[in-house]
Amino acid sequence: MSAPADRPVLVVTRHLPDAVEERAARDYRVIRLAEDRPIPAAELAALAADNAARGILLTPTERMDRAAIEGLPACVEAIATFSVGYDHIDLAAAKARGLQVFNTPDVVAEATADIAMLVMLGAARRAYEGQRMLRTGGWSGWSPTFMLGTDLRGRRLGLVGFGRIGQATARRARAFGMTIHYHQRRRLDAGTLGADLADAVYHDSLDDLVAVADVLSLHCPATPETIGMINAERIARLPAGAILVNTARGPLVDDAAAIAALTSGRLRAAGLDVFTGEPQFDPRWAELDNAYLLPHMGTSTVETRAAMGFRALDNLDAFFAGATPRDRLA
Repeated sequence: MSAPADRPVLVVTRHLPDAVEERAARDYRVIRLAEDRPIPAAELAALAADNAARGILLTPTERMDRAAIEGLPACVEAIATFSVGYDHIDLAAAKARGLQVFNTPDVVAEATADIAMLVMLGAARRAYEGQRMLRTGGWSGWSPTFMLGTDLRGRRLGLVGFGRIGQATARRARAFGMTIHYHQRRRLDAGTLGADLADAVYHDSLDDLVAVADVLSLHCPATPETIGMINAERIARLPAGAILVNTARGPLVDDAAAIAALTSGRLRAAGLDVFTGEPQFDPRWAELDNAYLLPHMGTSTVETRAAMGFRALDNLDAFFAGATPRDRLA
């Protein structure tokens, strides 16, 4: 059933889960391409202008830098991103342009924390090597020293960023017997964290955290201050044989430094779900036996992707109804 003609026109840049598309079509006049692909900025601006679109529901595959935002037609009033992260959107430019911008927090924490534990375990227990051995006929049998990994039990987990995803990861790690350490701009009080994480150890500097992190897991946004923060100097401060986990943003890690440390054995292993320049990435990662790699699958469940779409539509609904959207960024 098509939406009434007086409903706002909404450009949807990518194909979304069926339930999300059905709701969008019910409440908006949806404009989207027949093919599912990223839309370049000039094409997106033309699509919005040609259809007098008041809103855009986009994804991280559409880069909205200052030039892209300034190129949008005057009819566009709001942008909802199908993501928690918003480093693909220049918020200052959006604010200057008078655009409201919304993201989709809360609903991704559990699925992303699951993936953080998956790559952490995969790295610690040499899962990639075992899979490859089986799939290529290289398994010759069991021995007492066969494929020895390392326990997570008793290890110190250092979390860079202790928001919803970091805390969800910490709760999972606690079940594996890990002790929890974290760094972010401010300490969280025990009442905020809850009884199960009240004893998490706060470090007021990243350098102090990495010095005790047997496993270092990244859960912060990519900003000018955080890009490249896991560099050769900080890797050298980690305990020998530490494990690096990144399910946040690829550019947080200096690829060359991490790959060198994994090659030398300074890092025992790494578990990564994100990469600089993805879907392209440094090919040296694929050559490392001690790197457990996934293609940005953190929120890839049916339930989570549907919840993200509904959250984006909730924000747009509130905006067009004259209410205050829950997740306004700009």
